[in-house]
Amino acid sequence: MNDSSKTEREFIQSIERGEWREVDDVASAVMEARHIAEATLAKSERMNIRISSADLKALKARAIEEGLPYQTLVTSVLHKYVTGQLQAFE
Repeated sequence: MNDSSKTEREFIQSIERGEWREVDDVASAVMEARHIAEATLAKSERMNIRISSADLKALKARAIEEGLPYQTLVTSVLHKYVTGQLQAFE
């Protein structure tokens, strides 16, 4: 089996498992994905943190729901927080 057939099969299986969701506003989704990609590619510093295993497990599950690598999700959330696009809970 060639690589493209394997990729296509994995893609179809992913759809059948319900891992994809419809987007109401495609233009906004594209802009958000671009923003996340730009923030991810603009890395200049490395940060190591300690996080509880329960929080990390929940974070990874949420990232799967969003269709993102969990590190990208963390970067996006932190970026949104420091730029005022996300408010902290009080």
